Amino acid sequence: MSIDLDQFKQIFYEESFEGLDTMETGLLGMTDGGTDLDVVNDIFRAAHSIKGGSATFGFTALASFTHIMEGLLDEMREGKREADADVVNILLESVDEMRSLMSAYQNNEEPDVEHMKGLQKKLEQVCGMESSEGSDKEEAADATEGDQRRLGWNIEFKPHANMLVTGNDPILLLSELEDLGEMSLQAHDNKLPSLTDMDSEHCYLSWSIKLMGTDIEEEQITEIFEWVEDECDLEITGIYPERKRSDRRAGDRRVPGAQEDRRSNDRRKGPRRPGDPKPAAQPTTIRVDTNRIDELIDMVGELVITQSMLGQLGEEFDMSKLVRLREGLEELERNSREIQEAVMRVRMQPISFAFNRFPRMVHDLSQKLSKKIRLELIGEDTEMDKTVMEKINDPLVHLVRNSLDHGLEGPEERLAAGKDDEGYVRLRAFHQGGSIVVEVSDDGRGLDRHKLFNIAVKKGVIKETDTLSDEQVFMLLFAAGFSTAEKLSDISGRGVGLDVVRRNIESLGGNVDVRSVLGEGTTFTIRLPLTLAVLDGQLLQVDGQTYVLPLASIVESLQMRKESVSALAGDTRVYRLRDEYIPIVSLSQLFSTNDGEGNTELHGKLLVIVEWADKRIGLMVDDLLGQQQVVIKSLETNYERVKGLSGATILGDGTVSLILDISGLMDMSSKTLDKLNKSSAALKKIQHTGE
Repeated sequence: MSIDLDQFKQIFYEESFEGLDTMETGLLGMTDGGTDLDVVNDIFRAAHSIKGGSATFGFTALASFTHIMEGLLDEMREGKREADADVVNILLESVDEMRSLMSAYQNNEEPDVEHMKGLQKKLEQVCGMESSEGSDKEEAADATEGDQRRLGWNIEFKPHANMLVTGNDPILLLSELEDLGEMSLQAHDNKLPSLTDMDSEHCYLSWSIKLMGTDIEEEQITEIFEWVEDECDLEITGIYPERKRSDRRAGDRRVPGAQEDRRSNDRRKGPRRPGDPKPAAQPTTIRVDTNRIDELIDMVGELVITQSMLGQLGEEFDMSKLVRLREGLEELERNSREIQEAVMRVRMQPISFAFNRFPRMVHDLSQKLSKKIRLELIGEDTEMDKTVMEKINDPLVHLVRNSLDHGLEGPEERLAAGKDDEGYVRLRAFHQGGSIVVEVSDDGRGLDRHKLFNIAVKKGVIKETDTLSDEQVFMLLFAAGFSTAEKLSDISGRGVGLDVVRRNIESLGGNVDVRSVLGEGTTFTIRLPLTLAVLDGQLLQVDGQTYVLPLASIVESLQMRKESVSALAGDTRVYRLRDEYIPIVSLSQLFSTNDGEGNTELHGKLLVIVEWADKRIGLMVDDLLGQQQVVIKSLETNYERVKGLSGATILGDGTVSLILDISGLMDMSSKTLDKLNKSSAALKKIQHTGE
């Protein structure tokens, strides 16, 4: 019975990529010098597992390359080599190459064998091994000596008894050999016991194999048996005319070379013919703590019990059982809510999955930029939705690269400014209300307000007569095409592409802002919803329309008093709440649902104070309804993006309700906020002068 190995490939890819992350993390820990034997052993085990799996699935380029890498790691394990900077760097390059090869196999693409060969030669030189090219030339000279030409190979394959126990199938290996050339074999069953004494997990057979083909190299054969080299006896001898033999044994085998050309049309690399269907895309997976799965199963059990109770009540119902019916419905509601929350927790993952890529990035770029940089990761256990995490990766990478390239100064410049020669980039994540906040900060040059303002005027983004706060000037970085870079860089340019960063974050229902102090550093702050699927909402009514307001953004609700309302200019009004002036925003005016009629008299009106990114506004509403969890449906997917709205939902009565976007509402009310900021600044100036 043949086994379809394709069903195990996705597991192999996932485990291998995790192994590569383990290898990279361990190697980065060695950059300070010294060789930690435990870390080296972890790296070696990960590499060995990848090599074995690669050989099993026929990924010969990856298997042979990893074999060379193992040799260097083995020397470190035995104490023959220290983990100096050169060794760590070549091993990090090797991890990148393994990841590239793995991605090519996963996407059914041809691996870049030429690039792999170049790095393989570097590894061989570091290990002090003879290059495969030189060995090939020597072998060719031996083979042509005396006008002899190798016709094929004799192979003696004797599996150990425990080979089957380790999960290896000799038949699969023989099938791989058959792909190389014309094969004939003879099975030896002299060790077969009687049927009653036979152990189904033991291997009793061995084979004598004749493999004919003038273009078959010994490395191609050893690569097939590489994964089981410790679980079998293998003897390989060449077949030559006039009985001349190469007499080489498996113990003298050379390290597998990069004989990848013969695999260029291999059936395992993807479709062999243009008409063959392409494999479906690999499904994405998520790893979940078994405790969460157990918790979910327990909740489902409670739900089944409640459903059974309600079913029985339905069959025998009379008015005397009305109380039990209400209790059952309350229990059903509680079970449904708990299951919903548990399912949402299944999608939650620690943000460390997104942070883990940055130690390597900082390590590489600090060397390239000749800067001393320390990476600080804070709040790695903060959890967020897997979908949100996947989409935030690219914006984070862009912001970190900006900080490394243009945010931080070089050692000489830092020392001249009275700073330590080592700068830092800090990634910090934490929960705030119903959102997750991610900060990217550095202690570098900071942003020059006047420089940004002048560039914006020159590019026509603003007018020279415009009066902008520091925050508004800094936000010009996110204008399309805005850049402060004086020269092009292959790493980044502060401002280049930040408009894309902002769009990507806003598409997730979040926002980004920037704070900076010249000479001290810059902080980019990203605020995102915890999940894109469900939110706790407050239902409110404006002009007969029902809206949903995210509950986490609400600070408080109150009835306005006439004496607390003030006018700044024109129709701009603020509400004084405990010595703080809150801009009043009319949803009727913003959405043009009632032309603003009836809003002149504010006394007794309901005001909902909401907060986002340390800013507050008051939403004037007609009525506050109940609170409930709602399922978010994307407006952009089903209709188009509407400013001030983050989505829609279907209420219990079947009607559609729009979900308010606090960030968008604040942008729409920016004129009111600007007037308030100017008035506050003027008031502070007057108070300061009076003192």
